[in-house]
Amino acid sequence: MVDSKLAILNAQFPVGYKKEIQMYDSQADLFVMNKNHAHHGLATRLIHAGNEVGAEFGGVSPAIELSTTYAQAAPGKPPTFEYARCGNPTRSALERNLASMECATYAIAFVSGMGATVTMMNTLKKGDHILCVDDVYGGVQRYLRTILGPNSGIEVSFVDFNLEGELKAAIQPNTKMVWLESPTNPTLKCYDIRAVADIVHANSDAKFVVDNTFFTPVNQNPLLLGADVVFASVTKYIGGHSDVIAGALCMNDRKLYDEVTHIMRTMGTGLSAFSSWLAIRGSKTLEVRVNRAAENAMTVAKWLEAHPRVERVTYPGLPSHPQHEIVKRNMRNPDGGFGGMLSFYIKGDLETSDRFLRALKLIILAESLGGVESLIEHPAIMTHSSVPADQRAKLGIADNFIRMSVGIEHCPDLLEDLKGALAAM
Repeated sequence: MVDSKLAILNAQFPVGYKKEIQMYDSQADLFVMNKNHAHHGLATRLIHAGNEVGAEFGGVSPAIELSTTYAQAAPGKPPTFEYARCGNPTRSALERNLASMECATYAIAFVSGMGATVTMMNTLKKGDHILCVDDVYGGVQRYLRTILGPNSGIEVSFVDFNLEGELKAAIQPNTKMVWLESPTNPTLKCYDIRAVADIVHANSDAKFVVDNTFFTPVNQNPLLLGADVVFASVTKYIGGHSDVIAGALCMNDRKLYDEVTHIMRTMGTGLSAFSSWLAIRGSKTLEVRVNRAAENAMTVAKWLEAHPRVERVTYPGLPSHPQHEIVKRNMRNPDGGFGGMLSFYIKGDLETSDRFLRALKLIILAESLGGVESLIEHPAIMTHSSVPADQRAKLGIADNFIRMSVGIEHCPDLLEDLKGALAAM
């Protein structure tokens, strides 16, 4: 608690206000409480950062604060929170949790992953240039190609960051943001985050943003590898139960935090109290779920790689993955697993893929990922259908390409389901 920032205001309120109201100069001051957990391991931080016992009733889970507005002691002197669009105690609890898990000073929670994306990209100005990895999530591709690029006067380029010369050549004097996913969605290309950070910072003053959705802070912390901002679709592994839509940005720079917070408040892209509560409930078990999913994914990946009806498997944990050694350098603990996402090419065409996916009985055909249940999808006609066909072909998103989010079920059941579906092809 920051004593210099805190005031007890009950004496200033009219008769009838019985409760003490704590006030900080800024919601950013709340993150100071994370110092209490700085020496703790990740599993402990996931459970306790932002989840301290409630001061009023002793609740061990954060309260869902549904108030839309907050009483002020005097005109123009609001307490820490004044209007829920601009901040909320439950959202702040989640933001402290997110910052702690990503080894960040600050975090901001958004109404969706795309809400976080467009808010961050609104820090750019007309005439700026954004450099984006070519194999980026289809929704980000669509936004950059069809909305931001054509309508804003902001230049957009897509590059394979594994080609060092191409990355350096693509950085321009007006490059103000570099956007990377590692692993990428859906082909699971991985990158040497530290090497990319060094190139970006040596050749520009651009903000380097890394999407850590697939690996999560259980597997890697991009801020510790040189990133300026870490993005996450909280909808996925952090929420973990396919029941909340949310996004997050984590960072250390207070000036950038204030700028992005101002844009979030102005655009109205902040996360609701109830969604914040669902997300922080899910985050408590993040490490346990991710490790179990990774264990299952490794078993499934090895099984698929040996199957005669599978052409090729892409999984960062397999020695056959092109960036396997790079992945191990990036990861917090390579012995803890390589995430729950894998992709593979079956032997066949679009019709074969259709028969395979229709034959599954346990694994669910659905978009999204990172939940406790196993999900599977066909990127070319589902999540990445908006990517131009020639670009899909270049990236390897073919008609026989399948993406799977491996859940935490009993793994032999998953293998049995895959076996039956591959036989049905």
